[in-house]
Amino acid sequence: MDLKSKIILISGPTSSGKSKFALSVAKKINGEIINADSMQIFKEIKILNARPSKEDRLNIKHHLYGFLSVKKNFSVGQWLKKCLTKISEIQKRKKVPIIVGGTGLYFKSLVDGLAKIPKISKENRDKARMLQKKIGQKNFYKRLIKLDPLCKNNININDRNRSIRAYEVYNQTNKSLYTWFKNTKIHFQNKEFEKIFIDISRDEVVKSLSRRVDKMIKAGAIQEVKRFNKLKVKKANSSFNIIGIREINELKSDKTNLSLVKEKITIKTRQYAKRQMTWARGHMKDWQKIAPNNLNSYLKKIS
Repeated sequence: MDLKSKIILISGPTSSGKSKFALSVAKKINGEIINADSMQIFKEIKILNARPSKEDRLNIKHHLYGFLSVKKNFSVGQWLKKCLTKISEIQKRKKVPIIVGGTGLYFKSLVDGLAKIPKISKENRDKARMLQKKIGQKNFYKRLIKLDPLCKNNININDRNRSIRAYEVYNQTNKSLYTWFKNTKIHFQNKEFEKIFIDISRDEVVKSLSRRVDKMIKAGAIQEVKRFNKLKVKKANSSFNIIGIREINELKSDKTNLSLVKEKITIKTRQYAKRQMTWARGHMKDWQKIAPNNLNSYLKKIS
């Protein structure tokens, strides 16, 4: 199986072994790795985010890891722009781009393109959120469908975030979110990709997570969070969503003990892994689903 003319996409839930697998693929086909995880972009957090080790990064070139301050936010559009640049640079070096991570929206933007929707004003954003809060999700959804019928078959009635997004886009532009999507520029043909999703079972995720959390604590995750706190990052920033920060901060205020903190981090990470698997079922239907015990067989086939 010749993959040297492909762009390789590797995804899977957290703790599925995708980074290790990407390294093995990169070694076999002279590849370079590009990060597709929205939390691994932050430079000050590497333990909680399980950033690839320095040794791994020396052996195989890695891109878009740990380059952004936790004080800054970073959009899907910004990631796509940087990723496209890295893909081009890697291919010019006659190497293979391997994009690996667990952020579904990053992969979707790369495969399907990203709609260039005008920036929504604060007034329209606030208006949509206030209305949803005032009348409740079901009534808000009914109002959205009247305003923009294209949303009916695309947005679930209980999906608050997407409902609000569609409402604010229509109010701002007088065009449906899905009209914007139709006019999206696609950068690559589907045949240019090799798409792999590591299909790990729920039981395997649970076993792997317990070991992972213990390893993080031993590696200095508590000290890492203390350093993070000193940076005075605003709670609205996306870096505050890194799993482990809030849980470890409960230790600081004596609300809990270390074993309970570990349990909370494990549960929250397991919930996140479940959301990643749900996303894959809905948005990655044409990806190859490979169980962890079949990854070595896959590696033997590629060249």
